[in-house]
Amino acid sequence: MRGSRFFGLVLALGLLAFTLPAEQARAADYTLSQGPLPRQAFQYELRGGVFAHDPFSPEKGSADINAEFLARLPFDASGTWSFLIPRVHVGAMLNTAGRTSHAYAGFSWTYDVTRQIFVEASFGGAIHNGYTGDLPRYHHNSLGCSPLFRESASLGYRLTENWSVMATIEHLSNAGLCKQNRGLTNVGARIGYRF
Repeated sequence: MRGSRFFGLVLALGLLAFTLPAEQARAADYTLSQGPLPRQAFQYELRGGVFAHDPFSPEKGSADINAEFLARLPFDASGTWSFLIPRVHVGAMLNTAGRTSHAYAGFSWTYDVTRQIFVEASFGGAIHNGYTGDLPRYHHNSLGCSPLFRESASLGYRLTENWSVMATIEHLSNAGLCKQNRGLTNVGARIGYRF
């Protein structure tokens, strides 16, 4: 029930992004066409979306609801190498079928390919409620331990100065530090709102 309410909120925010008044959309398009985004434009950001839960593992066949918060840059930056300065992120992935859910935190690096297109890489850690035992368990991966390392990559497109959409892949594993290390790899789509 809680997951369906969150999914409804994410869907409503997505619809709002596509129903901006025509003048606002035209103004945003004009602004987006003017060259690289200034780094100080990256403020706080909220993201939400839906992921296919590890589609090539024993845990396949379900979906995850994602929510994420990104802090602003710790200081204003400009120049060729400014994308090396990370933003702090925290988030959660709630599985809709009782399989592994997790909460995570770490750092995100964003690179503007153009004013509208961007790529992003993240690295950090995650804690989860999944299976850590040695014996195989039906519909569960043997994750070995908690916490785990978490990496993600996104390809995004800015609809306006505030709204964006992105395709994201994330992977969690213990890097072989525990006896079992099946890991999790989730793939999905998200929307973001910067404020």
